[in-house]
Amino acid sequence: MHRGHFQTYRHSVVPSTTPVVRWLLILNIGMFLLQMAFLDRYIAVLGLVPADFLGRGYLWQIVTYMFLHGSFLHILFNMLFLWMMGSEIERYWGSREFLKYYLITGCGAGLVNVIVHPGLTTPTIGASGAIFGLIIAFALAFPEREILLYFFIRMKAKYFAVLVGGLEIIALLLMPRAPIARFAHLGGLLIGYLYIKRERWLYLIRRRVRSMQSRTAEVQAQRERTKQSKTRHEMDRILDKINTEGMGALTEKERTFLRDQSGGGRGVS
Repeated sequence: MHRGHFQTYRHSVVPSTTPVVRWLLILNIGMFLLQMAFLDRYIAVLGLVPADFLGRGYLWQIVTYMFLHGSFLHILFNMLFLWMMGSEIERYWGSREFLKYYLITGCGAGLVNVIVHPGLTTPTIGASGAIFGLIIAFALAFPEREILLYFFIRMKAKYFAVLVGGLEIIALLLMPRAPIARFAHLGGLLIGYLYIKRERWLYLIRRRVRSMQSRTAEVQAQRERTKQSKTRHEMDRILDKINTEGMGALTEKERTFLRDQSGGGRGVS
């Protein structure tokens, strides 16, 4: 994923289409045309229905839902972002890493929606979860790159990612019953961010585990030192008692302590 520094990355004003993006565009548009022809009747099977995904084992839905769309505008804007941002990211990361990321964020966004609404019987469709993943990826790879919002408002990519995430949260709070999978959108942002920053998170987790192991070892060592100190003090006390009062003055507990410390090799009379 880390192929050099973005500052030295060359790009054109209008991105050319890269191989994986081209096939994703063809697949999405082709599926949309098939929807208009006859696939709409199978939306409940191919779309992501949380109740069926969990209850009936329709596991394929976590992938197929990404290639269906609800309207011409729905697919238009998703494919526009896929072409503009996806082509840049694919050139930057390479085709294999890009495709893996696209599927991870798309499937991850769907899983977030399933977790939040496990009993939902309405199908969720669209590539928006993966597209939101591309938005956060583009913002992290090219934070200072300017994009045109609504084709005339210039905005840096890092601010655009914050804006769309913020708008999704606001819309979720103000219109919780709207028929839009807001949690899938936010899930795409979250899964994408966590995936891209996974090396950092893994480093922090490993450091945390090592710190906990170090503290545990130190506590155990301190307990052992305390135990040894108490043993030495008890041994000194008993020896002093033997010197002053003789063996006969020892209690049964003190005799047992001496036997334990001597390894039980000799009896104490």
